[in-house]
Amino acid sequence: MTAAAQRNLALGVIGNCAFNALIDAAGQIVWCCLPRPDGDPVFNALLAGQTDGAPLRGTCAVELENLAEARQSYVANTAILATELVDNQGNAVRITDFAPRFQDRGRTFRPLLLVRRIVPIAGRPHVRVRLSPTFHYGATQPSLTRGSNHIRYVHSTQALRLTSDMPLTYVLDGTLHLLDRPANLFFGVDETLGSGIGETARDFEERTAHYWQHWARALAVPLEWQEAVIRAAITLKLCTYEETGAIIAAMTTGIPEAPGTERTWDYRYCWLRDAFFVIRALNGISEVATMESYLRYLFNVVHSATARGHLQPVYGIGLEDMLGEHVVETLPGYRGIGPVRIGNQAFEHRQHDVYGHAVLAATQAFFDRRLLRAAGHDDYARLEWLGEQAFALFEEPDAGIWELRTSLHVHTSSAVMCWAACDRLAKIAAHLGLPERTRVWMERADTLRTAILERAWNDKRRAFASTFGGADLDASVLLMSEVNLLPPNDPRWRQTLDTIRSELKRGNHLYRYRTADDFGVPKMAFTACTFWYIDALVRVGATEEARGLFDGLMSARNPLGMLSEDIDPVTGELWGNFPQTYSMVGIINGATRLSRRWETVL
Repeated sequence: MTAAAQRNLALGVIGNCAFNALIDAAGQIVWCCLPRPDGDPVFNALLAGQTDGAPLRGTCAVELENLAEARQSYVANTAILATELVDNQGNAVRITDFAPRFQDRGRTFRPLLLVRRIVPIAGRPHVRVRLSPTFHYGATQPSLTRGSNHIRYVHSTQALRLTSDMPLTYVLDGTLHLLDRPANLFFGVDETLGSGIGETARDFEERTAHYWQHWARALAVPLEWQEAVIRAAITLKLCTYEETGAIIAAMTTGIPEAPGTERTWDYRYCWLRDAFFVIRALNGISEVATMESYLRYLFNVVHSATARGHLQPVYGIGLEDMLGEHVVETLPGYRGIGPVRIGNQAFEHRQHDVYGHAVLAATQAFFDRRLLRAAGHDDYARLEWLGEQAFALFEEPDAGIWELRTSLHVHTSSAVMCWAACDRLAKIAAHLGLPERTRVWMERADTLRTAILERAWNDKRRAFASTFGGADLDASVLLMSEVNLLPPNDPRWRQTLDTIRSELKRGNHLYRYRTADDFGVPKMAFTACTFWYIDALVRVGATEEARGLFDGLMSARNPLGMLSEDIDPVTGELWGNFPQTYSMVGIINGATRLSRRWETVL
């Protein structure tokens, strides 16, 4: 494991749609929140501030004596991660990590349980296992109790259990010992296993592999970049909280957007905007079950928002509408860069684009005949409130897509999504045979479109500006093409692309904007914006430029195919919360739009 790999978010992801864990290139579990993805990070070494060596707390590590080399890969088309450690004499072990997920007795079995299988594969390896969960964001160490094959880590908030066929004395004392036979570790909620340790580990691994491989087999992947698309799709699936249908924006909090910045946000919540992009990408490769699950969550949110008269941009994964933000003092931060924040102030914001994103996320459900429960008239009636809000608010100032904390404007991207809400409601009404409602929403969509084209256009800049009547550029106007507000051959659209290219593009990457916000001028390129730009290029026929940029982003992924929120356009280093759904969505969309068709090889 090189120093560059350590720095560049070289993390793998495992999970089962109930919880997740992040594993570094040496096989350490460095992040895992329990009992929910937005819960207490019982493994939190990722934010412990250390840059060299294994942290003493907040991790589960399998250390090989005299480590010389580490290799890591996923079992093909699964969420099962294999890490091989080799010492300077050629002795080696393999660590296989996964969270069980499979069908059992008519339901999906997804326990709050990590499984680690440690197998000697060459020579006589000597290993040390360090297991040191903490509670309250690293503030409190648990008290321990021991049984014949288990150790309980107890705190007032929850109790966790390690069950293992490895000598527990070695685990408790961190003893270096010869690994002369396979060992298995089960770590999670305080529950007993129903059968033998080794037998259960093998059975769970086989059934989990079977689940993911069959899930991946049903994806309608493009001819090119298949492995990247499948990995992105699995990662997006792992960002769902299946119990409620919520989709988190990322698995982490506190990873800064750049070194030396206070842009350290908690993304372990469900932004309706981000969720729409996930749904759209997965729908595009024929994975519609996630949409069906998410719509249960969305309609719950809409129900409560209708009563309150306001739709928030973000909610908790259990429908929580209060996400108060505060700083945690007990974790120094990623590479020592703080502050580490819990909660997100964005729940207080007015972000009017959210009405459009909510309607867009539900639209396919009215047209897709594959669904177990297609959306109908009752669902449409609930969506109309969103359209009413969108039409009433499109000219009102808001915090915008980038969630500005100290200034409000009439943002072009917000108005565009308000138009999308009206436009899609017209299409749904026509499909449902509601001519009067179709006329109403078409007229409203036309009104919004006219206002956007007149008030967002800046003739001096020869581009659509970030705000009505403004002059600053903002990559979010690229979404005008994404939602089909303008045809690709519109001269104003092509001029906008040219202006964005010259002012926001640096190398192979795009900035959100280059003006100062609440925290100064952004230092890093925003990966999703580069993907939006690639999509816009494809739509105008500039496929050669688009393909070059896409290949560059594929090269920027970490060794396991993951992307975070931001990229340093000079060094290619990854920054920001991880893995970022916005970014992983772009892999699927870009590959689908740029790939050669299957017919070219069949």
